Amino acid sequence: MISVCVIVKNEEQNIERCLKALSGCDFELVVADTGSLDKTREIVQKYTDSLYEFAWCDDFSAAKNYVVSKAQNDLVLVVDSDEFLEPVSCAELARLEKQARENPEEVGRIRRRNVFTRDGVRQENREWVNRIFDRRKFHFEGRIHEQIVSNQGKDYHTWLSPLSFLHTGYDLSKEERKRKTQRNISLLKQELSSVKMNIERRKQENVKFQEQASLEGQIPYLLYQLGKSYYMQGDYALSSKYFIQGLSYDLNPKLEYVIDMVETYGYALINSGQEQSALFFENIYDEFGNSADFQFLMGLIYMKNARFEAAMREFEKAQEHRECRSVGVNSYAASYNMGVIQECLGNTEHAVEYYQKCGDYTPAEKRLKEILSKNQ
Repeated sequence: MISVCVIVKNEEQNIERCLKALSGCDFELVVADTGSLDKTREIVQKYTDSLYEFAWCDDFSAAKNYVVSKAQNDLVLVVDSDEFLEPVSCAELARLEKQARENPEEVGRIRRRNVFTRDGVRQENREWVNRIFDRRKFHFEGRIHEQIVSNQGKDYHTWLSPLSFLHTGYDLSKEERKRKTQRNISLLKQELSSVKMNIERRKQENVKFQEQASLEGQIPYLLYQLGKSYYMQGDYALSSKYFIQGLSYDLNPKLEYVIDMVETYGYALINSGQEQSALFFENIYDEFGNSADFQFLMGLIYMKNARFEAAMREFEKAQEHRECRSVGVNSYAASYNMGVIQECLGNTEHAVEYYQKCGDYTPAEKRLKEILSKNQ
């Protein structure tokens, strides 16, 4: 059996949906409450007797390691309270446990669909995140945006599980988003300061190079998360500065967080009026350009710089991909921007054709109505 471990605090709006979806599977449910003042604990007790208290100490890893320690099984799946398991078959669950038991030195990944609304438009992006492991082999590290780390301090392989979760943690009001990002920024800065202090201390102690390099490798990831937090807050200029710092390190361009840092940096430049600076992305096209997401971003960069022919080519290339992380960049979102370009060029008929390819995409429907009203 696999134990599902969750930490919670004032999650009465989410926790029932989370636990209800999980309770239909043969999982042990283990929950640690970190100080709820609402009905969270009462709701949890409807689904499991394994409810524990953890005194919050501004450290997500500490809380998650604690709840994992309370599980009855060594194989654990760690889930957040705003993540909801999507329907999964008995055969897939059996395959999940088989994969976990056959790969104790590896970490299993779940697919997560992040859904949120920005400027009245529903958006979705997809990612794989590390969540399933043998607690005898792994633990969490990091005050926030915690990572699964081998107990031996070595790199590890991952495998893809059949589990998919809907995640609503980014679907927040402006006020909620500000509170969350301010908390995250505070913890990230504490963590960054702590890592830098440890590096200096170990230099003075002449700690071996491998351990030193491991610590230094945490810095660009923390800078990335700071940039993401400021981006979510809408401070695109400051977000860009942290991304620049993070990308100044010698990084593996195949790492998922590096790819996301590069692309989010591009959007931060566009959103902060630095579209001309974003043309620098032409120089990294060979390393990052083989995806719908990057090609769509490149299309936006060219579009913002009035290089419409180049933008059209990038949007068309993006549509040739079957897979993407941000839903729509290889379909309706690309068609919408090609429609906008055609309008800018005065080609209204072609613009209408592109907008009609967008289905029920709200911005395209709005443009179609405005065009039709002008022609009546």
